[in-house]
Amino acid sequence: MGVTRSFDGPVAVLTWDDGENRLNPASMDELSGQFAELAGREGPLAVVLTGVGKFFSNGLDLASLGGDLAGVYGLVERLERLVAQLVVAPLYTVAAINGHCFAGGALLGCAFDRRVMRADRGYWCMNEAEIGLALTEGLWAILENRLPRASAIEAMTTARRYGGPDALAAGLVEELSDEDHLVERAVAIATNGARLDRATLAHHKRLAHGALAARLGS
Repeated sequence: MGVTRSFDGPVAVLTWDDGENRLNPASMDELSGQFAELAGREGPLAVVLTGVGKFFSNGLDLASLGGDLAGVYGLVERLERLVAQLVVAPLYTVAAINGHCFAGGALLGCAFDRRVMRADRGYWCMNEAEIGLALTEGLWAILENRLPRASAIEAMTTARRYGGPDALAAGLVEELSDEDHLVERAVAIATNGARLDRATLAHHKRLAHGALAARLGS
């Protein structure tokens, strides 16, 4: 089904419903296009991204490469460009992490201004060390830019699976919610973010993340 959009007041809610929500050229182009179109709108606006069911995003779609794992870094470059776009988007953004958030999905979550994770089910995990996929310097920069350094190092070097309470304690997310109120809570946070002056917000996000965005190709 891809990514659908609805509005709750000044908040655009993007719902990603594509099975495991893998990151492939089609899904990343769709996400990029949604954010680009919303960024071009005027007036109060913020964005929530969430998934459906068990997955927020299960990472890069390696199956889309047809066994040609040499092409994996083409997907990585696309992911880096998507994160570069989101970290400096002139909108307040909230990730409502409804389920498993693995590898590329965890990196995507790092592009949002605030992250709310389901408390009782789902793991946040950087499992590249388990599957033999070395992070690029750009992907490490995403983690280092957004997470407490000690937690970023632990996540990268151990492939630890963090449930909601552990993810909160490690600073991987800012807030937890039960399943029934996850999107509601994310929308409430985003509604407050929509009241911000967008030009000033964009400037501040450039101060905070502009160096990362430039490094990733924005």
